[in-house]
Amino acid sequence: MTTPAFRAPAATCLRENPGARLRLFCFPFAGGGARTFGAWAADLPPELERDVELWAVNLPGREAALADAKFTDLGSLIEALRPQIVPFLRAPFAFFGHSMGALIGFELARSLRTEGLDGPVHMVVSAFRAPHLPDPHEAVHDLSDADLILRLWKLGGTPPEVLREPELMELMLPLLRADLSICGTYVHRHGEPLDCSLTAFGGAGDHEVSREELEGWPSHFRGPFELHIFPGGHFFLQTAQALVLRILARDLRAVLRRLDA
Repeated sequence: MTTPAFRAPAATCLRENPGARLRLFCFPFAGGGARTFGAWAADLPPELERDVELWAVNLPGREAALADAKFTDLGSLIEALRPQIVPFLRAPFAFFGHSMGALIGFELARSLRTEGLDGPVHMVVSAFRAPHLPDPHEAVHDLSDADLILRLWKLGGTPPEVLREPELMELMLPLLRADLSICGTYVHRHGEPLDCSLTAFGGAGDHEVSREELEGWPSHFRGPFELHIFPGGHFFLQTAQALVLRILARDLRAVLRRLDA
């Protein structure tokens, strides 16, 4: 079996800003890639354009590298990602992760601390339950192709035209299974809270992650916490993008004020 590897740079700058006061690194959801955040670069509120440099994390086995080997467990992914991404983590920086991306960002931050490296000054965890909470849903990475596609229909994050194309789904399903395995096989291990502030995003109609599950996140952090609930389901990130970016801008302005204090 081929070992997954980072053949491309671990992060891509989506909007260069040499004068930025903060770098924001965005981690994609299961099946997503750097392009997930491509539209953000054009739609950032003015204050983010001025003060924040936007980056997307490139994970193996997706987009142009779809045929590459994919990670199926989080521990191996973090161990491979950490040395690759550290050169891009110019302080101060923040992490944003949606669904699987929230879990990756959280465990990467803990891994950086274990290695004695600077971590994020702020994290935004979106559409993922607090990591110590068990997943109340059945594991999906072992479902049949038909059942997995049905589950994707219900989640709403994959364009219907993609779900209707058997050839496209044949290409996409191995990536989706690998990413869903990362989440489905995750085992939380206790650690000291991270020394940074935290914001959690959730969807009012998200049947995968409840408000109560999002409210469990502050136990893993020592800094200030805010929770924002958006209209929409699990992929409110897409359906309420303008509002998400507006709240994110407000959130990061607060982070910058704390850094200036």
